Amino acid sequence: MADLSKYRNIGIFAHVDAGKTTTTERILSLTGKIHKIGEVHDGEATTDFMDQEAERGITIQSAAVSCYWNDHRLNIIDTPGHVDFTVEVYRSLKVLDGGVGVFCGSGGVEPQSETNWRYANESEVARIIFVNKLDRLGADFFRVVDQVKTVLGANPLIMVLPIGREDEFKGVVDLLSRKAWIWDSSGDPMNYVIEDVPADMVDDVEMYREQLIETALEADDDAMEAYLDSGEEPTLEVIKACIRKGTRDLLFFPTYTGSAFKNKGVQLVLDAVVDYLPNPTEVDPQPEVDEEGNETGKFALVKNDYPFRALAFKIMDDRYGALTFTRVYSGKVSKGDTVLNSFTGKTERIGRIVEMSADERLELDSAQAGDIVAFLGMKNTQTGHTLCDPKDVATLEPMVFPEPVISIAVAPKDKGGAEKMGVAIGKMVSEDPTFVVETDPDSGETILKGMGELHLDIKIDILKRTHGVDVVVGKPQVAYRETITQQIEDSYTHKKQSGGSGQFGKVDYIIEPGEVGSGYTFESKVTGGNVPREYWPAVEKAFENMMSEGVLAGYPCVDVSFTLVDGGFHAVDSSTMAFEAASKGAYRQSMPKAGPQLMEPIMNVDIFTPDDHVGDVIGDMNRRRGMIKSQESGATGVRVKVEAPLAEMFGYIGDLRTMTSGRGQFSMEFSHYMPCPKNVADEVIKEAQERKAAKNS
Repeated sequence: MADLSKYRNIGIFAHVDAGKTTTTERILSLTGKIHKIGEVHDGEATTDFMDQEAERGITIQSAAVSCYWNDHRLNIIDTPGHVDFTVEVYRSLKVLDGGVGVFCGSGGVEPQSETNWRYANESEVARIIFVNKLDRLGADFFRVVDQVKTVLGANPLIMVLPIGREDEFKGVVDLLSRKAWIWDSSGDPMNYVIEDVPADMVDDVEMYREQLIETALEADDDAMEAYLDSGEEPTLEVIKACIRKGTRDLLFFPTYTGSAFKNKGVQLVLDAVVDYLPNPTEVDPQPEVDEEGNETGKFALVKNDYPFRALAFKIMDDRYGALTFTRVYSGKVSKGDTVLNSFTGKTERIGRIVEMSADERLELDSAQAGDIVAFLGMKNTQTGHTLCDPKDVATLEPMVFPEPVISIAVAPKDKGGAEKMGVAIGKMVSEDPTFVVETDPDSGETILKGMGELHLDIKIDILKRTHGVDVVVGKPQVAYRETITQQIEDSYTHKKQSGGSGQFGKVDYIIEPGEVGSGYTFESKVTGGNVPREYWPAVEKAFENMMSEGVLAGYPCVDVSFTLVDGGFHAVDSSTMAFEAASKGAYRQSMPKAGPQLMEPIMNVDIFTPDDHVGDVIGDMNRRRGMIKSQESGATGVRVKVEAPLAEMFGYIGDLRTMTSGRGQFSMEFSHYMPCPKNVADEVIKEAQERKAAKNS
């Protein structure tokens, strides 16, 4: 079996356009995995193998590749930067042991970098930082390092200093070895020389080197004590061991710089991955959980002789069938083995095991703890499901995905396409947990829900091209919610008498606004048995089911607290069904009286605009009911942070480009729900009533 200390499971993540995929291409080239470097802007990147990725020059789905560097096996996942596909980053981080955060030398710490960094913090993933594009106009390594401190609240550990910048950028000085790596202008990553530090940089190198050593030694008390006692610099091995420990404990993040596109500086990043990022045995083992999701106190230990535990983190459909990307946490598995899916309770047979090299695959006979591989032949396994040994059942902590905020109605162009569309959408839903499909109960329309306009745009494109289904698309709809603003104390009796046994159930209750984000809470304060305990769950469930349709415009109702205070029952005529009916009647009777209110999704919008268009952008945002949160100037323009309602943001990219002569950019992600202004609410409610009337006519 392979030596796990030589494994590195890493992800490359950053803001859209910071150069993640280009960096991945350089790594694959340097490790001998590919011979011709594919460029993103030519649509030829190895890991961007979907048509939509090649055309748009963005990464949409995370791609897994394995390669080797200095006798170490690197399993690399190149993740998307665009906010609509954050789920790809989230689920990749879930199964990684380390990461490389790529930041643009001129753009700095951009909005999506903040989101990804936050996810990585939550997943406790050790990282190194690569400040890319140092050859770009306005690039400034030290400004980006400062932003990492101020914006991300992180502690960057400077490992190299750049030699020159912008057009003059030609290499870096490695602070530990006090050697300058200088590349020529041929663009060949192997055309470099290692020489002494340029004379004008000697003082800076010594100053930063001293800071580096002092920070590194803080990770190890014994090494720090020895250094303070002797006053002598520790050996290189001791310093590297301290950096490794501090990186693993998230005390600091080794920081490098270069230009992936110009092939400068990537070797040092690869060396750092091997030297400082943890192997699978060095990270905390995955906790096992019970059916409610509570930790059991047991862990999936990274050992081959431990029962098999693995997490399916991505499903991808391709010409060979469904590929189930899986991180094996413990034990080992061979092709032909039967494993248990602890979520469905069903067994699955592993037909084939493959190691992925972007869209190429190498057949394997088995996989072991620490591996990231793809299984073929899985029938019912979805993202986030645990695969385990049927004789030793366990569940790993599952993944939690954000709720979609935007929806569109789709219909096949011709009658015969309905079945084909259903199959295609089914496959797409299994691949992407943030892509949800529903059927409108009134109209029978198929509703697709997603994280943003681009997200749904790409899905429609995949439907057309990959699955050959032509569809008619309705206009985007906002996922509004409803809530209540007042407390109501009320009573409802359900009584029915018609031949044979009757129905009787009486509920006295309080309905009131719940905590923001609480969804629905139920409590029973019934004493003395007026509503027998066995009927409480029926009351709770029936009211919750009614909340899926609010009283104003039929949108789901949230943040409501229902307290059952008292009631009455009949020894013969009361039943679960009678109390369910009483709860439903209570909902219809009291919710309209509890000050119902329409809530709209508010987005965090992060806009980049050139200096001369800031006024236009802010004026336009005010018209869209946006709240300006902050604006900060950078080398190449201004970043404006805004909270704006999703309803006002449709088609914004076109308007922004027009306003800024094509130079503006923006990203947005869901933040929270807020009450709708009356005029907007009235309009939404009127539309909902018209839709309902049209369906009924």
